[in-house]
Amino acid sequence: MMLKKKSKPSNADMRPLIDLQIAVEDQDIPASENFELWVTNTLKKTGVGRDAELAIRIVTAEEIQQLNLQFRRKDKATNVLSFPFDLPVGIPEEEAVNYLGDLAICAEVVQTESKQQDKPLINHWAHMVIHGTLHLLGYDHIDDQDAEIMEDLERQVLQELSIPDPY
Repeated sequence: MMLKKKSKPSNADMRPLIDLQIAVEDQDIPASENFELWVTNTLKKTGVGRDAELAIRIVTAEEIQQLNLQFRRKDKATNVLSFPFDLPVGIPEEEAVNYLGDLAICAEVVQTESKQQDKPLINHWAHMVIHGTLHLLGYDHIDDQDAEIMEDLERQVLQELSIPDPY
């Protein structure tokens, strides 16, 4: 079973258009409004002053393990994978819609980590969406300096949402 939800931006303010795809059953998945709030706050904090579009797919451990193997050569389930959008060769920059890319988030891994780290599940969901959105915007944590920048942004967005430091 796959449930698709789309949150639509209003004309009053710039909000992301999120194609939320839920490809798991019987999981404690946050409401679409939460995903919109987390992405919106991340975009504001990073200074992205435009409407943005992205897909967030909530997946099984098997699906994320396959994606992780295919795209990162790591044969294990992970919490979130980010796939930033690259404008195809030959398409003019001005025709590039505001598509940021895709996130795959594993509900089972998020739930397991939440319990292991003794964090409220909703807080860990927020962290994973913010973390993934930052990756779509080009942030990374490969080296210590980049990790510090990215983690500081995560902390700031989470703090504005009254969520404690996840680190």
